[in-house]
Amino acid sequence: MAMRSAINAIFSTTACLALGSPAGLFAQVADPAAGFPSRPIRVVVPFTPGGQPDIVVRLIGPKVTESLQQQIVVDNRPGAGGMIGARIVVASNPDGYTLLSVSAAHVVTPAVRANLGYDTVKDFAGITMTANAAYFLVVPTSLEVRTVKDLIALARARPGQLNFTSAGTGSGTHFGAEMFKHSAGIDVVHVPHRGIPEALTDTIAGRTHFFMAPFGSTVGLIRDGKLRALAVSTPQRTRTHPDIPTIAESGLPGFRYDSWAALFAPAKTPRAVVNKLNREVARVLKLPDIEQRLLAIGIEPAPTTPAQLDKFVAEQVVAAADLARKAGIKPE
Repeated sequence: MAMRSAINAIFSTTACLALGSPAGLFAQVADPAAGFPSRPIRVVVPFTPGGQPDIVVRLIGPKVTESLQQQIVVDNRPGAGGMIGARIVVASNPDGYTLLSVSAAHVVTPAVRANLGYDTVKDFAGITMTANAAYFLVVPTSLEVRTVKDLIALARARPGQLNFTSAGTGSGTHFGAEMFKHSAGIDVVHVPHRGIPEALTDTIAGRTHFFMAPFGSTVGLIRDGKLRALAVSTPQRTRTHPDIPTIAESGLPGFRYDSWAALFAPAKTPRAVVNKLNREVARVLKLPDIEQRLLAIGIEPAPTTPAQLDKFVAEQVVAAADLARKAGIKPE
């Protein structure tokens, strides 16, 4: 009898502690985010430093570190079009301590690469989109075109004779130009390069006729008169260059191709942890000083809910596959 009373007392005391204390076992099980984070958070960027996914995380990292009281560590793991970094995150524990900061290449890769080793839609949980930027449709100043309609007219007058460049097959610069090509119904030739600098060099020299170029790499060349910007790829004109029209208003209604960056966790990360990360990152992105620093380099803060990002990714994977099919691009 005494033994039974002692056992009952132990269970009663344990239950009271769990129910009565916010730090108790019950509270921890009920809210996985209660003690999160308790150690540094690693953000894998599957590209070399200097790209949009890298810049944004490094900019917001100190502010997020301050609010969560744990350091944000950026880990650049470039290679295989972003697949190496993505695989690292998919293989990590789904606890919120290993995240992925990636660009639009995340949804293009399944259309151009076979055997990814992961499912872009099912194996990641969206946290938030972090940034959005325009591509500039640029031409060499030696090309006698001033508008998008001029470029389309020239291409139609000379089928198969004009070309466009990119930073490589399957890159955002490639798919943006392919979308333009098919939207305009023109016959032009793709000339892929190893990267953005090489593509810009050939466009400036007039060896290639147009390039769907990233804002940050191009704005100085446009300002210095080395390239001519015909339009931007976003649905609205940019806040930094409102004088440059959109492709959509220049004869191709509905055209949209954004350069975006977003933050993901492994798919089985607790929703409470995902939501906590979403709130903190979104809050930092809306800070006036962060917004001003991003806008200064042509990037607009673009926080979303996790559900909005997941829906967007699913739609964009389908759209990229459809565009690859139209362009005759097969996964390798």
